[in-house]
Amino acid sequence: MKPLTPLRRTIALIALALGGFGIGVTEFASMGLLPNIASDLIPGFEANPQQEIARAGIVITAYALGVVIGAPLFAIFGARASHTRLTFLLLVLFVGGSLASAAAPTFETLVLFRVLAGLPHGAYFGAASLIAARIMGPGSQGKGVALALSGLTIANVVGVPLATWLGQSLGWRWAYVLVAAIFAATLALALAFLPRYAANPDRDPRSELRALANYRLWIMIAVGSIGFGGFFAVYSYVSEVTTRITGLEPPAVPWVLAVMGLGMTIGNLIGGWASDRNLVGTIVVGFATFVASLLVYTWVAPSPVGLFVTVFSIGLTEAILIPSIQARMIRIADEAELLGAAVNHAAFNVGNGLGAWLGGAVIAAGFGYLAPGWVGIALALVGFALALLSVYIERRDKARSRNTVGIRVVGEA
Repeated sequence: MKPLTPLRRTIALIALALGGFGIGVTEFASMGLLPNIASDLIPGFEANPQQEIARAGIVITAYALGVVIGAPLFAIFGARASHTRLTFLLLVLFVGGSLASAAAPTFETLVLFRVLAGLPHGAYFGAASLIAARIMGPGSQGKGVALALSGLTIANVVGVPLATWLGQSLGWRWAYVLVAAIFAATLALALAFLPRYAANPDRDPRSELRALANYRLWIMIAVGSIGFGGFFAVYSYVSEVTTRITGLEPPAVPWVLAVMGLGMTIGNLIGGWASDRNLVGTIVVGFATFVASLLVYTWVAPSPVGLFVTVFSIGLTEAILIPSIQARMIRIADEAELLGAAVNHAAFNVGNGLGAWLGGAVIAAGFGYLAPGWVGIALALVGFALALLSVYIERRDKARSRNTVGIRVVGEA
């Protein structure tokens, strides 16, 4: 393959980020449009809006389920494939899933199409992160992950508020039409500018599967699944907090989402930079500040100033964790790097579904729209504890290795 020119390198990286931007819009716009989807597709919505909005949260869970199913499947069966060609295929699937969601005639079919739309999500971020790191050069794994994720976080500043406004103004279906257009544009740029990295015929799907036997990887999957659930417990219902608790009008919802997205964008950049310097320290500090942000949110969200300040803080601290946890998963997965990169997003979306479900459950039980904040604190604390367990196991194993390699143990002949 010929060396990349600076222009082609730049546009290739922009294309990868634009795909992440589309994913951010399709994943998060549903959260701001739950009332619109519920009122349109669920009969009897007006009679019990609190109950039916909680039910509409299944749309979020459905997309997350698609990510959880698709991430390991594409990683395993695409083990020998060129990461570039795999990216093309995944973008085609995104376009189809988005258009199907926009055309869904019933709530049940929308749920099904959201599962299908989520299938390529994790594998795209996995392949895009590895391609970006390869384009940027050695020692830039954290930066490559952060760049691929930058579109996801920027989407929360621009794309999600735009899609929310569009869905509120013209109907929720237009949000998914917008998503399909973003993915179509990404595909066109990718076809024109992504470097054609060759497939690896020596890779075997069984080697990807063997990585799943590593219990250290499963601990990190649990860190992401439960810890990120704390974020989604709040994010899934922030539009209802904005209008029903803080007392702002519906047009304020896109602004709240934009402020949270701004925090995520800054946090992602910090997380990518910090992960290349002190990976474990980034995870520990990220979780500690994330828990603190959620706690303050439950106290001050009824105030407009408090709401805006805390959603920014929650977005910032949560996003610091994303590239650091993904980089750690890639290292733990070792040779199964695509699987390690992809399963982080499967874990992220287990958290998406778990947080949305538990947050909706406490609302439906009558605890109020701020109750998901306490659910978020509990989930984040469990994720933090599991992250500390992962670090402890790693250090214990290193200590054992030092005591058994090249050092004669007492009592040994």
